[in-house]
Amino acid sequence: MQDQTEVVRFLSDPESHGGAPVEVVETHGALVFLAGGEAYKIKRAVRYDYMDLSTPELRHRMLRRELELNRATAPGIYRDVLPLTREAGGLALGGGGEPVEWVLRMWRFPAEDELLAVAESGGLDDDLAGRLGRAVAGYHRAAPRREACGAQLIEDILAELSRVFAGMEEALGPERIARFGRQAHALQHRHAPLLRARAAEGRVRRCHGDLHLRNLVLIDGEPVPFDALEFDETLGTCDILYDFAFLLMDLDHRGLTRAAGVALGAWLLEAAGEEDAGLAALPLFLAVRAAIRAMVLIQTDEARNMAGHSRDEARGLLDVACRLLEPPPPRLVAIGGVSGSGKTAVAAALAPRIGLPPGAVHLRSDLERKAAAGAPVAQRLPDAAYAEAARHAVYDRMLARARTILAAGWPVVLDATFLDPADRQAVAAVARDLGVPLQALWLEAAPDVLVARVSARRGDASDADASVVRDQLARKPEAGGWIAVDATGPLDEVVTAAGRALAIG
Repeated sequence: MQDQTEVVRFLSDPESHGGAPVEVVETHGALVFLAGGEAYKIKRAVRYDYMDLSTPELRHRMLRRELELNRATAPGIYRDVLPLTREAGGLALGGGGEPVEWVLRMWRFPAEDELLAVAESGGLDDDLAGRLGRAVAGYHRAAPRREACGAQLIEDILAELSRVFAGMEEALGPERIARFGRQAHALQHRHAPLLRARAAEGRVRRCHGDLHLRNLVLIDGEPVPFDALEFDETLGTCDILYDFAFLLMDLDHRGLTRAAGVALGAWLLEAAGEEDAGLAALPLFLAVRAAIRAMVLIQTDEARNMAGHSRDEARGLLDVACRLLEPPPPRLVAIGGVSGSGKTAVAAALAPRIGLPPGAVHLRSDLERKAAAGAPVAQRLPDAAYAEAARHAVYDRMLARARTILAAGWPVVLDATFLDPADRQAVAAVARDLGVPLQALWLEAAPDVLVARVSARRGDASDADASVVRDQLARKPEAGGWIAVDATGPLDEVVTAAGRALAIG
């Protein structure tokens, strides 16, 4: 393996960058040198089971491919690939001498704009998580389609994991490895027809391949994926939901389950329901992604002569993978009440605690209405959008999506006023037809509280104002057979009461 000491010394030297201080960031496959407003990336001279960067030619090819994959989607970052050459006075970047290494030159972005840094500082709120889901959906829409069998792609990954895990029994535990293998192959076999159908429908594409928080950055305030996987076209070619599953798994692993659920909901909404049936495969996809993360942790420790450093984390990830491969039966939760009663806030708080991570899909009538109209979330719609026929269309759309998602084995939380008893009967029919349990809550609050809440809204998907609340109250809505919850108090108290009513810990 080539010694890169001289190259690293040169790129780490401030004198190589006009005197600017240099910060070095190391990953298992690369070194990035940050100096001034620029970033210089080299591939490490390493060879893993899944990635060979052992020669300058291979590293040059991978940098060129990285530039090709990322420049179109992240033009504010990627610039060019330059040779690091040997000159009479030593090494030089972009010189005319013999290349000894190749360097990807990029624009440097502020470290605090990396999405992991944003998340760690508490900045990944529901609004940003929704924009993240929409950004990933846009990335996937633009990704080129590939001809490949979706079932075979997962089967090949499982075979490779089995081969690599055979050499990691001491680190991961033989029983844990065997359990994962049995469960993963069983679920892959069960969902093979679905995976083949998704491939035939164009959902296998040349995706990002390495979509996690470190590979997302805020540019002009919007999430942008970068650093797409370049070293293996087979690994980069996958089902778009499998690609997204890596980010969802990463979010959940970092304790950001709610953000993962919001991002998933936004991603699904962008597809107008076309991706809902694919949720049947999400537990398998999440589990495989968790297993791959476990594998990479062990391999990285070994490459850095730090065996055992990440063992507990890797074992924990494989345990999570095994739990994901045994999804519980789905259930339907409905939350109704007058505008301002806190339905959306309660639904958003409870959804991550229902079912497998990232939790139940939260279907909100306000968002379905805006999506059907092709309008931005915060854009106020005309009164015609709230006419009786339009309202029925929104509820029909929402309940149709609920049917599909529940049939895929995933839980759903419905969030709408449900003032009309007929709408509540329609919810009950969905649960009855699919044989899933229904739990329905009715949130109640004092009129002045309701008015104050809607009057304080800014940039919300709901268009309801004080006059709407008064009109709704004039209809004298009642809980009927739904469980009444006092929603007058602070949100945390209301969520606790609602969770208790639903037997959610």
